Amino acid sequence: MRVLVVGSGGREHALAWKIRQSPLVDKVFCAPGNGGISQIAECVDIKADDIAGLTAFASRNKIDLTVVGPEAPLSGGITD
Repeated sequence: MRVLVVGSGGREHALAWKIRQSPLVDKVFCAPGNGGISQIAECVDIKADDIAGLTAFASRNKIDLTVVGPEAPLSGGITD
């Protein structure tokens, strides 16, 4: 399974860390991520509120699951 974690804070770091421990997960991406997250996931230079960019990335990279940490992408319509 390929997972995309959206966000760059401590919450997203904890989510990526725990998700990476699953034997079902092959690859974890984080957008935009941070220095700490880059140790456990591949950081992608897409802002958390760039819905179009995140959608295109998820489609191109065959993301199976997206986990959204911050509220801004949720209120911006990322689940639509």
